[in-house]
Amino acid sequence: MKIPQMIAAEFRRLTANPMSIVALVALMCVPVLYGGLYLWANQNPYANLDRIPAAIVVDDAGATVGGKDVSYGDDVAKQLVSDGSFQWHRVEQGSAARGVDDSKYDFSITFPKDFSTALASASGTDPHRAIVTLTTNDTNSYLASTIGTQAAEKIRTAIVQQVNEEAAKQFLVGLADIRSQLVTAVGGADTLVDGSASAQSGASLLADGTAQLASGSQELSGKLGQLAAGAQQVSDGAAQVAAGNRELATQANQAGAAAAQLAAEAPATGRQLLQELQARHVDSSVIAQVQASLASIDTTVQSGNRRIQSAVGQIDQLSAGADQVAGGASQVAAGSQQAADGASQLASGAATAASGSAQLRDGLTSLHTGTAQLRDGLQAGVGRIPDSSPELRQKQASTIADPVDLKNDSITSAGTYGAGLAPFFVSLAAWIGIYALFLIVKPVSRRAITALHSPVKITLAGWLTPGLLGAVQMIGLFAIVSGALGFRIDDPLGMYAVMGLASVTFAAIILALNVWLGSVGQFLGLVLMVMQLVTAGGTFPWQTLPGPLAALHHVLPMSYAVDGLRQLMYGGNPATAWSDAGVLALWMLVALLISAIGVTRMTHFRTLRDLRPSLIG
Repeated sequence: MKIPQMIAAEFRRLTANPMSIVALVALMCVPVLYGGLYLWANQNPYANLDRIPAAIVVDDAGATVGGKDVSYGDDVAKQLVSDGSFQWHRVEQGSAARGVDDSKYDFSITFPKDFSTALASASGTDPHRAIVTLTTNDTNSYLASTIGTQAAEKIRTAIVQQVNEEAAKQFLVGLADIRSQLVTAVGGADTLVDGSASAQSGASLLADGTAQLASGSQELSGKLGQLAAGAQQVSDGAAQVAAGNRELATQANQAGAAAAQLAAEAPATGRQLLQELQARHVDSSVIAQVQASLASIDTTVQSGNRRIQSAVGQIDQLSAGADQVAGGASQVAAGSQQAADGASQLASGAATAASGSAQLRDGLTSLHTGTAQLRDGLQAGVGRIPDSSPELRQKQASTIADPVDLKNDSITSAGTYGAGLAPFFVSLAAWIGIYALFLIVKPVSRRAITALHSPVKITLAGWLTPGLLGAVQMIGLFAIVSGALGFRIDDPLGMYAVMGLASVTFAAIILALNVWLGSVGQFLGLVLMVMQLVTAGGTFPWQTLPGPLAALHHVLPMSYAVDGLRQLMYGGNPATAWSDAGVLALWMLVALLISAIGVTRMTHFRTLRDLRPSLIG
């Protein structure tokens, strides 16, 4: 008996009566129903989130920000309702709580009374966070709660972005005001620099003038000192002259008195002389000569007396003038000394003024340098603060609030949630389909074992029968995935080839289990399916698995079937797909070898029951 004949005999057995045909058709439809219905139900659930009922509660009392009344909770609620990402219902707190409890709403979002106040507190003295309350109920749906949590996080992010944008806008407006004030300050600094330069120039002139004043006053002090010394000498000389004049006046007065006495006594003496001459009877001619002489002497004496009296008067005047000169010279000496002392004080003050004006000049030089540095610093500060328009500040605030935009540069893309799960559920459906077929397909033909002693042919016939049926199952499932569900497939031919290879590989594995262990092997096929269900990495990344299960991921065949289908469906690396196909082929060959060994063992143990196999073994 040849392999095609054994396969044909098995197909005749499977279609021997209507119930067998119904059973065969039903089992053939298992992978199509399992994979197709599940993928159809989960084709793109994220596109239908607007059907999920959710409640919004706004208890926000609002706040006043910058003199303007705001209600951030109301603004966010309106934005959520208009966005329509969920089937939002704006209700009161009690209605929301009852709705989540009795499954009317899958979750609720609550903005408390102090929501706006808390958001506005960041710029005040009591900054604190605003609270948004998410209420979920896992009895409604765990995934709905998870989606609600993600939605709440997005809402929080949106609120943070809005608040940050408003804060950034206020900051930029303040920065623009600071820049304007700095520009004004630069103008003032320019004026200050010019003024300090003028003051510096004036201080330099003042320092030079006070230095000259100090030098001149010092020289004046010296000259006035000399003048005071000379005036003192004049005063001393005038005093000596006055004293000599007074002595001369005294002597002159004495001389005048003597002359006056002589003038007074001279006539009497002359009369006495004439009387005595007459008494002696001197010759009259002699007496006449004597009388004439006495008259001449008297005239001379009177004239001399007048001259002496005039000289005495002049000497008295000279003495009085000398006294006045001496007094004036003394006053001049005293004044000259006072002037010398004043000039010395003036010289000392001028020296102090010169030192102060020099310090003033140096200080104004430092002031000028500092004001220039201030102006330059203010100018640099103005240069570093960009000059912005309201439109530019709006764009800057938006960028500051949300500085990062995610660009999804995918090497490959599944497209939808259902397409992302397709490789896993196609592989799982292939296993389930083969597993179901082995409920009615005989692993090996007992008649062939009895009639034909060729374990290889018997093994191949026992494997090809479910393998061909599995390939047909994969045709139907491929049509559902690519046609009915419309998932994009980058390499259709390659994907179906891997689907078929996975199916015949699974057939070889379950065949080996059945050959060696019988009904226990059939049960172990179910256990192996469950293990691959969690280790294949079809939903979550396999790296999240516990250590032992992660190790099984690298061994069990469904992992490679899932990865190969992903590579070919999404347009990944063909080399990786070929590598995955190689691992599946290796599993298939090893399983067929083990099956052949088992069949070889079975040829030595035949019973009468082997000649009449039943439908289910």
